[in-house]
Amino acid sequence: MGKFALRFALTFALVAATWNPWLSFTHWVLDHDWEITPPKAFVFVLLTIGWVYVFTSAWRSLGVIGTGLLGALVGTGLWWALSSLGTAIGSQALTVLVLVSIAAVLALAMSWRDIRRSLGRGEPARAQS
Repeated sequence: MGKFALRFALTFALVAATWNPWLSFTHWVLDHDWEITPPKAFVFVLLTIGWVYVFTSAWRSLGVIGTGLLGALVGTGLWWALSSLGTAIGSQALTVLVLVSIAAVLALAMSWRDIRRSLGRGEPARAQS
């Protein structure tokens, strides 16, 4: 579970750094009239590298359709859980739940091969030559 926790933490940091309700890269760019500066360009490239790595890892592990279906499962599960509570939830709390859900979907998709191996259904061993 240690690998998954690390993947989740790093993925959540990437998601939250890109956008969250309080302070994020998106706010930094939009609040300054789209002025491009070297620090913004550097952070943009850094975030882009992170997103490309996360999406590539998730899609290699679970596939585009599998990742999409996992996202749909988590999204509808969150919707069902919130509608079952019968209480209103604040928009910022809902936003944080959505950010956590996005990070969870991506971390699960990235970890799918490890999860399969731990369940004993991993890929067959390859013959060494």
